[in-house]
Amino acid sequence: MSYRVDRVNEEIKKELSRLIREEINDYRIKDKMISIVGVDCSADFKYAKVYISMIEGKQARDEAAAALNNAKGFLRKELGKVLKTYNTPQITFISDDTLEYGMKINELLKNIDKK
Repeated sequence: MSYRVDRVNEEIKKELSRLIREEINDYRIKDKMISIVGVDCSADFKYAKVYISMIEGKQARDEAAAALNNAKGFLRKELGKVLKTYNTPQITFISDDTLEYGMKINELLKNIDKK
């Protein structure tokens, strides 16, 4: 992957985090801690997969992904104002369980230390 794609991925991640926190008023994501784990943008910047995670669990994470996918038109428009690319990517939000998985591994490691 090129350096430019990595920079754009980070810019998308930063801007989407701000937009979700400040601009989205959907009850499924308002006042919830949504983490954008990663952004995977295509080389031509036409498509971007955005991986989100939440501590609240799978059901809340899936609801948040659905709410964000419903708002992706607004988010794409706002993202287009900030990005300095020819194309503004079509965004797809994907529920990701890396935070839960990491917490589970951490608990297993703590249990090993106790034994």
